[in-house]
Amino acid sequence: MPERNIEFGKYGASGIKGYEAAARQLDALAGFITTPLTTRRGLLARLHYLTRTPHARKAARDAGLTVTDRTLQAWLEGRRSPSRKNLHNVETAYRTVRRHNVARYLLARLNRQGRGTRVEFHPFNQSQVDRPRQRVVSFRTLNVRHWDRIVEAWAAADDEALDEAWVSDATVDLGSEWGQYEYVTTIGFAA
Repeated sequence: MPERNIEFGKYGASGIKGYEAAARQLDALAGFITTPLTTRRGLLARLHYLTRTPHARKAARDAGLTVTDRTLQAWLEGRRSPSRKNLHNVETAYRTVRRHNVARYLLARLNRQGRGTRVEFHPFNQSQVDRPRQRVVSFRTLNVRHWDRIVEAWAAADDEALDEAWVSDATVDLGSEWGQYEYVTTIGFAA
């Protein structure tokens, strides 16, 4: 697409891609377990979430948690501890299943029966850029009405699809200066 930044940060600007900031905000709305996985409480909370029903167990297996039921039971009872690799698999499976479970709820919340949700674009940081090279970029708001592709890509953890959906369904509606908001400091939702 035109206006995509090729050498972002060349003169000292800092920020993150808009779709990454949107994904962080969606993660915050999803309400993941905040207790660290390395603690007993955090591990148990994730394992209970992944094993409480047969449907949850199947989803966890589909998401990459491939240990036996006997091993899961030993972890739940505290007789054994998962390896680093299995801790990573538990966290990945938990986030995948949680995203899938809350995607429909988030979609309804963000679309608000066609009214959409107001999004705040906080521009990238130019404090380290020399004065003559700074752009005039200001805080902008926009009402995004179509969240289907954005939430679908976020739930699938597909960064490329999320980037494309974020640009075409949200950022382009900012007008002719939409390329200036490809990188941002943060994105805020009024959801």
